[in-house]
Amino acid sequence: MKIHKGDDVVVLAGKFRGERANVEEALPSVDKVILDGLNVAKRATKQTGRTMQAGIIDKLMPLSASNVAVWCPKHKGPARIGFQVVDDVKRRVCRICGELL
Repeated sequence: MKIHKGDDVVVLAGKFRGERANVEEALPSVDKVILDGLNVAKRATKQTGRTMQAGIIDKLMPLSASNVAVWCPKHKGPARIGFQVVDDVKRRVCRICGELL
């Protein structure tokens, strides 16, 4: 998966299309990402011991990684990501403008 934790992304499809957010967690095994402040659902929970309070909580739900694209600060738009070897290190680059991401 080409999207990593901490990336600034823009949502391409769905209810939050056009919104920009930060990737809080990447889930490569299921090809999903959790974005900070987007796709929040209410969930009812039981109390588990003394650590977690019972009641209705807000939970961040995952979005498909195919519905988000990394934001490129150079051309200020969504970027398709490619790879390039720079000083024997594999780096992610924007395929539109060539900027290192």
